[in-house]
Amino acid sequence: MKVRSSLKSLKNQPGSQVVRRRGRVYVINKQNPRFKARQG
Repeated sequence: MKVRSSLKSLKNQPGSQVVRRRGRVYVINKQNPRFKARQG
């Protein structure tokens, strides 16, 4: 999982979802699990 300052490039990938959990912002992608990231 990447820790990124900005998730803009990842949320444009097909199948990605932006999720807020415990005050952090995550990008999860079921289609392509390489694109997992956390912000904050």
